[in-house]
Amino acid sequence: MTASASTSVDPRTRTDGLGWVTRAVFGDERVVLTVGGHPPAGHRVVARYAVVPSQERARFLLPLGAPRATAASLLAYNALRPPKVRAVRAVLGGIARLRGIELAPFPTLTVSLPDGVAADEALLAHRLAALLGGAPAYAACGVRPPDPNHKPTLQLFDGDGRPLGYAKIGWNDATRALVTAEAAALRELPVFAGVPDHPVAPRLLAETAWAGQVVALVEPLPADVRGVPVTDPPEVAAVLAVARRGRPPAPSRPLAGSTFLGRLTATAERAAAATPDGARAAAAVAALAHRHGGTLVEFGHWHGDWVPWNLGRHAGRLVAWDWEHSGPDVPLGFDLAHDAFQRALVLHGESAAAAAGAVDAQLDRYGDALGLDPAGRRLAADAYLLEMWLRTWRLADAGAGWNSALHPALLDVVEKRHSG
Repeated sequence: MTASASTSVDPRTRTDGLGWVTRAVFGDERVVLTVGGHPPAGHRVVARYAVVPSQERARFLLPLGAPRATAASLLAYNALRPPKVRAVRAVLGGIARLRGIELAPFPTLTVSLPDGVAADEALLAHRLAALLGGAPAYAACGVRPPDPNHKPTLQLFDGDGRPLGYAKIGWNDATRALVTAEAAALRELPVFAGVPDHPVAPRLLAETAWAGQVVALVEPLPADVRGVPVTDPPEVAAVLAVARRGRPPAPSRPLAGSTFLGRLTATAERAAAATPDGARAAAAVAALAHRHGGTLVEFGHWHGDWVPWNLGRHAGRLVAWDWEHSGPDVPLGFDLAHDAFQRALVLHGESAAAAAGAVDAQLDRYGDALGLDPAGRRLAADAYLLEMWLRTWRLADAGAGWNSALHPALLDVVEKRHSG
């Protein structure tokens, strides 16, 4: 039996992933959401979504009303996804092409607005469509458990299923900072597209504030982009191109007096004022400066999250996305260190200590290509691990909570390295 609007519970009141996503996507209080019901009097329906597979186990919000867009929201970039996820999406996408999602017994989320309220004033997807030129756009969104470090992402398609853009939503202090940082990085990157070996990056299409959120709209990846196998060796030439941005190698400089060490010290001091563990980090930064202050190393940019699952290939070029941790003036080798650390931690489920060992091994193997001597490799590894713990603290301090894989284990590893 179909529920009425008066008995339909607004999904934004839920504490699960569906509640988290709908609060972020439909944040304007004028928007009325009903599941299985009808909008109240004086309201008009402006969008409908299938909640797949159910409210209790929601994984997708799929746009209804344009079967090609519904199918594309499941099939676009499927080659980048793990095999099991790819298989599920392929089946659902095939059903969607035949309008089967419309007919399937999935709950329907109805979005309505009061008569007289323009959709692009109250709905994020409509506002983004207006920024793209005003043609109709259909938005899809994945649903995952609430996580203060994750950002809901809207995929925008036209009625024929052509990708129009991807919108990341920064909804708390931590994610707003990440979205803002990525937008800043993407604004700078197009000028480096012609630099040999520099990866291609999606362009920033728009950046906007919305209902207390920060939203970055990024162009879609090439339709036939293919992921980089996780067994491939690291892209050393591309790492160097990102670091140097088309310039010749910079003169090596000592860690002491560097912008990087100043920034690391300031961050550690803030952490020390906020938590006892921050004092441990501040002591580790002081130990780093004492041990490596005179070590000469080249400084440059880094991607900040250089891992195989953020890389792909298209038309013979490397493509890189998720630049939200990008920044300047870090020791060369940070991206290679991050690649090794995350492969060990995420792909192989190893401990923080084992992942730190993987960093040492990778820098020892490829350090010569980066111009790093043994002292420079040790500096890059020690400094990267400290940077990673301070990143973990920054996210926690901004409301994202501690990453249990990195805290306190990584801080223990850092202290042990400096006491040895």
